[in-house]
Amino acid sequence: MAKPVQFVLLLGLACLVSAVFGALHNQLSYSVGAGYFYEFKFPQFGVTEDLQNRLGAALVGVRASWWMGLMLGVPVFGLACVLLPSSRVMPVGVAAIVIAMICTLIGAMIGLVLGLYAPQVADQLPLPSGISDEGSFLRAALMHEGAYFGAGFGLLAGLWVVWGARKPASA
Repeated sequence: MAKPVQFVLLLGLACLVSAVFGALHNQLSYSVGAGYFYEFKFPQFGVTEDLQNRLGAALVGVRASWWMGLMLGVPVFGLACVLLPSSRVMPVGVAAIVIAMICTLIGAMIGLVLGLYAPQVADQLPLPSGISDEGSFLRAALMHEGAYFGAGFGLLAGLWVVWGARKPASA
């Protein structure tokens, strides 16, 4: 398959995986901090009152994360198309997606743990005024921020995977 076709397919897959990750991630963050959604995310994304529930949280997750597939995919898959033979672009690209999602999940879990068990860290963060349940808000907010930091590391890990795949397998 031609490299440009693989590039587009991998970008589509990365966007889909990012969107699904965001929807599932928001199910957990809604469970640990529903106030974050009611007081911040639902208004930010213009979610109507009848959807301000788990479905709305999933929709926010899709809208807030699908584009991360593009942000991570363009440099990673672009590098793969430049450095790798056509037969290696797709498997290495899929591996990079998996590794990026693992990094993102680890980042989200670190954020959640900080929100749950390190209130002194949370106390140092600026909060919007009028938050009714600061603990709930911080748990979900730190989880979300952790996911974005994890995705940043996932980008670097994806680039590293591609870079490492450029060498032929040694005998």
